[in-house]
Amino acid sequence: MRKPARVLAVAAVALLAALPAMAQDDGPKIDTGDTAWMLTSTALVLMMTIPGLALFYAGMVRKKNVLSTMMQSFTITALVTVCWMLVGYSLAFGEGNAWIGDLSKLFMSNLAESWDKPFTLGSGDAAVAMTIPETVFAMFQMTFAIITPALITGAFADRMKFSALVVFNILWTILIYAPVAHWVWHPNGWIFALGALDFAGGTVVHINAGVAGLVAAIVLGKRVGYGNDNMSPYNLALAVIGAALLWVGWFGFNAGSAVGAGARAGMAMLVTQVAAGGATLAWLFAEWATKGKPSVLGAISGAVAGLVAITPAAGFVLPVPALIIGLVAGLAGFWGATALKHLCGYDDSLDAFGVHGVCGIVGSLLVGVFAYGPLSASAGTPEGYGGSFDQFMLQVYATAAVFAFTAIGTFILLKITDVIVGLRVAEDEEREGLDVTQHGERLA
Repeated sequence: MRKPARVLAVAAVALLAALPAMAQDDGPKIDTGDTAWMLTSTALVLMMTIPGLALFYAGMVRKKNVLSTMMQSFTITALVTVCWMLVGYSLAFGEGNAWIGDLSKLFMSNLAESWDKPFTLGSGDAAVAMTIPETVFAMFQMTFAIITPALITGAFADRMKFSALVVFNILWTILIYAPVAHWVWHPNGWIFALGALDFAGGTVVHINAGVAGLVAAIVLGKRVGYGNDNMSPYNLALAVIGAALLWVGWFGFNAGSAVGAGARAGMAMLVTQVAAGGATLAWLFAEWATKGKPSVLGAISGAVAGLVAITPAAGFVLPVPALIIGLVAGLAGFWGATALKHLCGYDDSLDAFGVHGVCGIVGSLLVGVFAYGPLSASAGTPEGYGGSFDQFMLQVYATAAVFAFTAIGTFILLKITDVIVGLRVAEDEEREGLDVTQHGERLA
């Protein structure tokens, strides 16, 4: 056999031998670029709670409660981690039905066989094929489950028992957060199927946490001395550092929710920055006009308001609408943190509802006004440049449903917690401060 013919024959045999492997290669694969971005995003979102939120909230309470406030964020991080691994992830992202996930992912035992393979979320026509390992997806979602109840603590700062915090957060994570996450983010969930949009947590995180915080503030009652004592923040420098960490971490929160290192992640990152800048300026100028001076507390609160409002819209809007959302959120947050709570008479200590609840609602509704068709990730997204009345009404429906479910559910869980361990510290303990009475420690 001539040499060229021999070479061709060998090549043909090699090609035939490789056909089965080539056929296998046609299946879904883990994308290392997407995985690397999601690992980074997960770390950024975890940083939002510890140290970000811990410092942000600690800087705004009085000196006698700084350690206890930081302790709440730190403990919730550990507590929700275990709850999520044991049962929360399964209830949120197990197949289940329209209302709740099943127990197929209980203890994350399903990962024993699939840890190194791509996975599909949901089934049938609504199934979403992922390009990252389920371990990374589960961990990314865990960081969302962690920060949501941590946000609630801002509403009842200075007055809840530590034992009550532990019991309430276990119940709330399993019975409130997990079902809402399933409704909105699992393809089988009824809000997902409805076509309502929430890119990174307007309903699941911010409305959920804000409404729960409002209910908690009302059930626990006002702080001792509220309206009479000086309750100025102990150290705004800590709060500024915390807010800066939240701002940077929010890129993982929003751009990470694209679940890949692609064009949508880039747009989500850009509009997040634009909205935060617009909201900061809107809050500052509103405060400047009404109170005579722009404050540091106002600046950092405005930034968080913009970040909250753009969260549900980040993957669906362009920069100009993002700026509008930010400006509206800055004004709405300023109103929610000042006029609204004074008008209604509740003590939302660190404006968990005034910022996260109010601006979460603003962002969730404005998705229906500004969603841009080519960025669609759902059949419910309008196809044109702007939103539509139908999409807006879907957003109203989803927002109202989460608001009502969370309000009623949180009230019930607070009452159950009160029966088990009691909710509020004694008046003399509150006056002395939670650092000493709950943890036996004092800030130097």
